[in-house]
Amino acid sequence: MSKDAMEYPRLALYINGEWLQGAGRATSDVLDPATALPLGALPHATDADVDAALAAADAAFPAWRRTAPLQRSAILRNAAQLLRERSEALSRIITLELGKPLTESRVEVNKAAELFDWSAEESRRIYGRIIPARESGTRQMVIPEPIGPVAAFSGWNAPAITPSRKIASALAAGCTVVIKPAEETPATALFLARVLHDSGLPAGVLNMVFGDPGRVSDRMIQSPLIRAVTFTGSTAIGTKVAQLAAAGLKRSVLELGGHAPVLVFADADPEAAAATLIQAKLRNAGQICTSPTRMLVHESIAQPFARSMAEHARRWRVGPGMEEGVQMGPLANARRLEAMQSMVEDGRARGGSVLAGGERIGTQGYFFQPTVMQAYDDTWRAANVEPFGPLAIIGTFSTFDQAVAEANRLPFGLAAYVFTNQADIIVNATDAIESGTVCVNHCLHSLPETPFGGVKQSGLGKEGGVEGLSEFTQFKYVTQR
Repeated sequence: MSKDAMEYPRLALYINGEWLQGAGRATSDVLDPATALPLGALPHATDADVDAALAAADAAFPAWRRTAPLQRSAILRNAAQLLRERSEALSRIITLELGKPLTESRVEVNKAAELFDWSAEESRRIYGRIIPARESGTRQMVIPEPIGPVAAFSGWNAPAITPSRKIASALAAGCTVVIKPAEETPATALFLARVLHDSGLPAGVLNMVFGDPGRVSDRMIQSPLIRAVTFTGSTAIGTKVAQLAAAGLKRSVLELGGHAPVLVFADADPEAAAATLIQAKLRNAGQICTSPTRMLVHESIAQPFARSMAEHARRWRVGPGMEEGVQMGPLANARRLEAMQSMVEDGRARGGSVLAGGERIGTQGYFFQPTVMQAYDDTWRAANVEPFGPLAIIGTFSTFDQAVAEANRLPFGLAAYVFTNQADIIVNATDAIESGTVCVNHCLHSLPETPFGGVKQSGLGKEGGVEGLSEFTQFKYVTQR
């Protein structure tokens, strides 16, 4: 067992306000990605556990939907405050489970707190409207209502932010929630449940289960008690989730995979662009669905850009996330390590050159070098499948149309990045790129107050902003004489 396991909390299910642990349930090990050693044992929900969580959410919904927005807001604000007060404890759990540097984990906790703050504010601003009537004595009203109990699913790569965004938005809208977070990072999600429990959230309003992903997810989505589904994960699994939800005519919000292009035009400063992009590329070891991956650089500045990015990558300090000064931790699991090795070898075999990195680090844990490769074409695996790791591939273009065509080539559209100071290029590029988010001259792609979500095969609906709350709201038209 990892020496850090002594800091790791005992894991449980959270159903109807109670913490349920082993008691004969099957368990699986949660691994420390820095050592590949167990941190703790996660109990898996039985079918009866899942049904109990669904029943609790259904039973709690009538009272929670009638709870005054001001009271819901107070509970969410309390949760934000407790997250800040307990930030260091949660940050250490994130680093233990996911591996990323403690400094990044602290940033994630702060962003999670901001999500609860934002939803607390917006819960008081879910407005209806009066429509002017055609006849005197008639009143026409549009009344917003919570859609009902929500089934939520979140991945491991943003273990505090993703469940916080889903939970906070749904609760603010007046919905109850059954969430299945990732089995790789359960203690982070359970910490959020504890914070809400301690903030006064009534029993049954939030329920948290873990287990076999397919079995648990199918049971949750197909339950007649669930009225909406929110999912973050791969496009392949998201498609199955959408099909299950559609079979029950349930609203679905899907934040799926991406393959973010970067367009660096001739007037951009190549060294400055490379310095900005390498930080975004290596954040969370590249395990972010919005991570910039395909670097499309104008041929006139391609050499200094590639040289600068490679120099930064070679200097990046990689190590266990708990160590002071570490800039990038391990990959989350053995699957990601194998994917990086395979993609680098595929690129080499297809004529690409490795400018930096390209190798595993050591034999303990899942460490991989920050990697920059040059001269990619559309036959590379990494040019078509989201690397989800610390791999940046560089290609060149000579015309605007070439750059946009490559940016839009794939069936994904979650995030894209443009580097230029020319106003006409900014307008034309942001108009032409097919993506839910386009960042110009920076890489900050989402905030609590801004909508986040993809187009094409990168998803349906939005999270965050006023749009995020509206996904959990339905509107009733009432006319009165």
